[in-house]
Amino acid sequence: MEEASFSEWLERFENYLRMRNYSPRTVRSYAETVRRFAHYVWAYRHAPVGDMPQFDEHDLPLEVLEADVEVPTSVVTDYFTWLAGRHAYKPRTLHRMISSLSSFYSYLYAQGAVRADPMPAVERPRIKNQELKYLKHNQVMRLLRSIDDERDRLIVRLIYATGVRVSELCTIDIGDIDFDEGTIRVRGKGDKIRTVFVDDETLAEVEDYIGNAIIGPLFEGQQGKGISPRTVQRIFQKYAPEGITPHKIRHSYASELYRRSHNLRVVQENLGHSSIKTTEIYLHTDIDERRRVYKEYFPLSNGGDRRR
Repeated sequence: MEEASFSEWLERFENYLRMRNYSPRTVRSYAETVRRFAHYVWAYRHAPVGDMPQFDEHDLPLEVLEADVEVPTSVVTDYFTWLAGRHAYKPRTLHRMISSLSSFYSYLYAQGAVRADPMPAVERPRIKNQELKYLKHNQVMRLLRSIDDERDRLIVRLIYATGVRVSELCTIDIGDIDFDEGTIRVRGKGDKIRTVFVDDETLAEVEDYIGNAIIGPLFEGQQGKGISPRTVQRIFQKYAPEGITPHKIRHSYASELYRRSHNLRVVQENLGHSSIKTTEIYLHTDIDERRRVYKEYFPLSNGGDRRR
């Protein structure tokens, strides 16, 4: 197999991401992660044997991207150890960077540019308290009752009723709402269109709010455009308990839907997640279900230790 360089494959990888409708911001983020890793690989191969690379990331020769992309898992692991020692990155940031490199090497392997993918064996940093704080159904309903402003209340309710992201909520057009079918078409990450479902009571509030309007943003901001995500965040800061963000209400939606349905695949599709692993961190086992299983199966709970 001929040697393949980062410079050769990085541009192809960026085009591949664009073809899959990744946002420009995501493409830039992935590319930057790959470039920084290429810098490390070049420095690693030019460092004295046994020494960790010592270099200034902003003062490197142009040929750094000509480094061969073929690397063992140990080099990737050493890179993230080196990176963590130089920067106070949070575990979630390191997770994101590892995911970016994983996508790059998965692409290279599929294209036959490398003999082996080094990423599956790379251990990810442990994230503490990954289970997010969220509100239960009755808490969300009390929050809604505490909001007098019609628009603000409907914004919070619609996030909970549909599980949409803030960015998706802000781009909803009145024409995207199908009142007969009880659905809304939303534009998610990577410009992917999906359909979310809305309950009758929320739809009735939407109808009251928009009146006779048939086109235009559902929630209008400045200059006739949709409301900004920052405005939505301020609404939550004004009304919601401390720590409860739009994302946490989306989390409440996912938890309640799964708790009552136990259908992880439907929750995944409703949230617009490309991977079911992303959905799993939103979910909590229902305490009533845990209690039932414990009482039914654990020997001490049903007198299994009693002498007969």
